[in-house]
Amino acid sequence: MNDRIRDRLARAGLVRQVSSAILADFIDSYVAGRTDLKPRTIIKFRATRDYLIEFFGAERQLREISLGGADDWRVFLVGKGLAENTIRKHSQIAKQLFTAAVRHKLIEDNPFTELKSTVLPNPNRFYFVTEDIAQQVLDQCPDAEWRLIFALARYGGLRCPGEVLSLTWDDVDWDRERIRIPSPKTEHHVGKAFREIPIFWELKPYLQEAFELAPEGATHVISRYRGTNTNLRTHLNRIIRRAGLQPWPKLFQNLRSTRQTELVQQGWEDHVVCAFIGNTRSVANRHYLQVTESHFERATQGPSSGVVQKATQSVHAKGVCGGQQRHASSQMSGFSTPDSSGQCLTRPQVAEEGLEPPTRGL
Repeated sequence: MNDRIRDRLARAGLVRQVSSAILADFIDSYVAGRTDLKPRTIIKFRATRDYLIEFFGAERQLREISLGGADDWRVFLVGKGLAENTIRKHSQIAKQLFTAAVRHKLIEDNPFTELKSTVLPNPNRFYFVTEDIAQQVLDQCPDAEWRLIFALARYGGLRCPGEVLSLTWDDVDWDRERIRIPSPKTEHHVGKAFREIPIFWELKPYLQEAFELAPEGATHVISRYRGTNTNLRTHLNRIIRRAGLQPWPKLFQNLRSTRQTELVQQGWEDHVVCAFIGNTRSVANRHYLQVTESHFERATQGPSSGVVQKATQSVHAKGVCGGQQRHASSQMSGFSTPDSSGQCLTRPQVAEEGLEPPTRGL
């Protein structure tokens, strides 16, 4: 719900009007009026509220907060020992709050507008959950539903808990072997309320097992772990430790990241992978795709068989070196290789003759 729509609803008496220019009152009124916010988002807004009030005071007038004050607030967050991306997230929310205050004509300018709020990718928090590790975790899951929770994130690429807990048995199309994924995170965007994924072969046995054990008339795919007191991350930490492993950073995020990286490695087109995972190429490149050990292994091994071998043979071309023609080897990487003396590099032609004449004499 944007601010203009909310203004119209407020005038009609359907939501609370934001009118106070006092910091605590303004934020509380704003959050109370945002009936569209998810519970986890409200928690984040309240955390930012607490930091703002701790620094500026609950009774501070909005107009008394300056650009310099916003800068000082950021330094205060640094002093709290918060991570850079956490600070940027709080800055993003503060910026959003004060943009609303500008729209409601409580202040003229947004003092937080210049704070950096774009969350940065952190490769140090990437973790590739291999199939072997995934199986060790699955073996320690207490029941079919927990195995499915893990498999939906690791092999289906679902967001957890949002998408996993929203999934119903009506969303599973066994005949077409597809699953319709409700997406609470993106449902406010046009055409982003749902996406479809195949019932991946790795996911299928866990989905079938849970279906066979589901109570008669069950609506949701996951029914036992839907309570508000259930913390899936805490439970998964315990399961991972029970498997004799150390919990990795961003438990569920890295399961999705692993799946997206894995699908790309398998040769799926980028736009197809993004459609399955439910993100964009830019987001995937910044926050999901990982460089794994298999990338390094493939880079140090020569082509051996199959498609790679065939492709290598097809790009062997003649090169010119000291008046003698030589074959270029290892052109799959885009580099030419030295001759036996190590002195000269081959120069592959632009294309096969008959398609486009090679450029000569340059």
